[in-house]
Amino acid sequence: MTVLGAALRPLFEVAPTDLPPGATGGGPTAERLSRVVFTVTECCERTLLTRRETALVKALDAYPEELRGFAYEGAGVGLAALDHLLPWQRRTRRFVDGPAGPYVFAVYLGAGMGLARLRRDPEPFRRRLKDDVFGWVVLDGYGFHEGFFAHRRHVQERAVPRHLSGYGLSAFDHGLGRSIWFATGADVKRVVATIEAFPESRRGDLWAGVGLACGYTGGVDEPTVEAVRDRAEGYRDRLAEGVVVAARARHQVGNAAAYDEIACRVVCGTGSREAAEIAAAALVDLPTDDVEPAYQIWRRRIRRQFT
Repeated sequence: MTVLGAALRPLFEVAPTDLPPGATGGGPTAERLSRVVFTVTECCERTLLTRRETALVKALDAYPEELRGFAYEGAGVGLAALDHLLPWQRRTRRFVDGPAGPYVFAVYLGAGMGLARLRRDPEPFRRRLKDDVFGWVVLDGYGFHEGFFAHRRHVQERAVPRHLSGYGLSAFDHGLGRSIWFATGADVKRVVATIEAFPESRRGDLWAGVGLACGYTGGVDEPTVEAVRDRAEGYRDRLAEGVVVAARARHQVGNAAAYDEIACRVVCGTGSREAAEIAAAALVDLPTDDVEPAYQIWRRRIRRQFT
């Protein structure tokens, strides 16, 4: 156990009363989404209290395969918090350069959540990672936290963080879209009504976030996914973009899930393995000239397959 981790732990505890009202209903969908939230929370706390990286990896890998990505996401929350207070240690980047390499997407999502919980600007942390492609995922995690735990301000009132600009705002809205999936209990009518209340310029990124949540987290049956697809008219390429990113994240670590397979078949018209291959092909020869974020180019290449 680390003294710093023990001191930080209370800041990251999540009680049922901390969740948006729509996320706490009954039924299998709410149960699934709540289990994901508390898996992330549990693994954040474990990370804060575990001194040795090998012991942490062993604990994370003990989770059921289908939930393991969320376990690594929780680790990202705790590591980013420690890195913020002890920046010279760079634990997050060391973790993804080592045993968590296949889970880089999940770890960075968690890192953004950790920074949001500490009320810190995620941009300096993103730049310190020196990951020109997936470093932007930190902003996605940041957006999820703000949409879920500060739901009134960022979803109902649609406030935009003043310290974010440029593509950072798009990545933030990816996370905000994911939070809408969770906060509404994946209720299609509520998802659509929530997104339609936003300015049109933000809706595409929100739908991309819904696609990622639908494909990776799931929690709903095939008819519900069909309803999501049908109601996303005008943004189906963005919905498909998110589903494909989810497929890559799952297949990269070899833990494909039924939710992902359904989402890929219904939204993308292909199997999840083929969707993951689309994402992998889109990563080839990404420009690194800093004119445009490589992550933005990658995601645009993906959605062009469905335009």
